[in-house]
Amino acid sequence: MDFILDNHLQGLVIGVCTFLIIGLFHPIVVKAEYYWGTRCWWIFLLLGLAGIVVSLWVESVTLSALAGVFGFSSFWTIKELFDQEKRVQKGWFPKNPKRTYKF
Repeated sequence: MDFILDNHLQGLVIGVCTFLIIGLFHPIVVKAEYYWGTRCWWIFLLLGLAGIVVSLWVESVTLSALAGVFGFSSFWTIKELFDQEKRVQKGWFPKNPKRTYKF
């Protein structure tokens, strides 16, 4: 992909895709906590590790950077899941009526 993009465009593409990846993770955190609670944190750990491995394996600078952004966004999602649980507890987000909560 790097051979297609001019060096000046690589930064722009990485920036836009980073914005989209981070923006995509917000509703994922909300939905994951709503349906599964914090029990699904390990899925994001595995996704994060996979993103880091892909980042190290891919030769393309653009794809490597995006895989790294995806991986570390997955790691950040683990923290956000637990924070989302606290936001639900405070009443800022709705509780799932089909789930039992420990609080």
